[in-house]
Amino acid sequence: MPPLSWRHHTLIQAVLSRGPLKEKDFHSIFSDVTGKTLDSHKRLFNEYLKEINRELAYVQFELRACRNQYDGFVYYGVINTVADEQSKLGTKYSVPQIAFYKGIIEAIVQDTTARGTISNIEALNIRLENQVGSSEIPPALKNFTMSQKEKAIHEFIQDQWLCATSDGNIGLGVRSFLDLRSWFHNNEVPKCDVCNEAGIKADLCPNENCTVRIHEYCLKAKFSLTRNEKVCPGCGTQWPYVVTKAEAVEEEEDDTEVHQQPPEPLRRKTSRGSRQVQEEGLNEPSSRRLKRSRNNEDQELAGQSQSQTSTQTLRKAKLEKITAVEVDNGGPGPSRRRATRTSTRLHR
Repeated sequence: MPPLSWRHHTLIQAVLSRGPLKEKDFHSIFSDVTGKTLDSHKRLFNEYLKEINRELAYVQFELRACRNQYDGFVYYGVINTVADEQSKLGTKYSVPQIAFYKGIIEAIVQDTTARGTISNIEALNIRLENQVGSSEIPPALKNFTMSQKEKAIHEFIQDQWLCATSDGNIGLGVRSFLDLRSWFHNNEVPKCDVCNEAGIKADLCPNENCTVRIHEYCLKAKFSLTRNEKVCPGCGTQWPYVVTKAEAVEEEEDDTEVHQQPPEPLRRKTSRGSRQVQEEGLNEPSSRRLKRSRNNEDQELAGQSQSQTSTQTLRKAKLEKITAVEVDNGGPGPSRRRATRTSTRLHR
């Protein structure tokens, strides 16, 4: 197996040094180092990811993509595939901070309303004692103060393990979506009915007895077409989704492009023969029609030239006939002078 090239190393270093990257930024780096656009070299891009992950598997790492459920964008990042005691030594967080983070994650995913967030007050009131499996609580957890919790939340947001939403609440960060995919599955977090990923932030079915939940971006992809029936895929209840004006205009433009046909040319009432000639002319390529028009012009010019040549030939024959008559009469008489004047006019 050939070793990774400097291009592979550049992609890995970019993700490790900058943290999770948006799909657009990661694709841009790929295009810069390879000189290939992703639109025409999708297969090459997938081969790069496969080769990188083959090497990262030796150190139990993986380069993967995930979708941030708060903004709908796809991100790429490197994650640890094994959660053992040795891997825990590589973290910069203390034991109380890790316990606090777990408490925040559990509070968010266990929310039955699927808001995907908790308030800052709710986060600060999380009791770390609930994160300890044994009956004996470590002193570090007991002495974890409110100010330490606030500092820990700030660090989690800065490192993208958590995020601060626009309404001032706390949600999961993109690194949590990358790293906790298996944890979501093992803890049976309800999944989105469309993409089958954990539905942390999603819309719920209006029917309280139905457990279907769908991400906002999946909901848009499913119901954005106005002709699609907007009902719950689980119970058939009408789903209150309103198609925005932009989505309706976009769909209308797509339909116009698909169904629009070129207008038929205007036809006059002509005979069958001329109609057939006209139709053949319309069906001809423009280059062939142009060539035919040029040939017609050449033929007209040739006809005019031929007509002029025949006229000059007739004049020359008449002049020779007059000259022959003068020779037969002998001497330059009046008839010859008239013939000379006549020939002069002909030459003119």
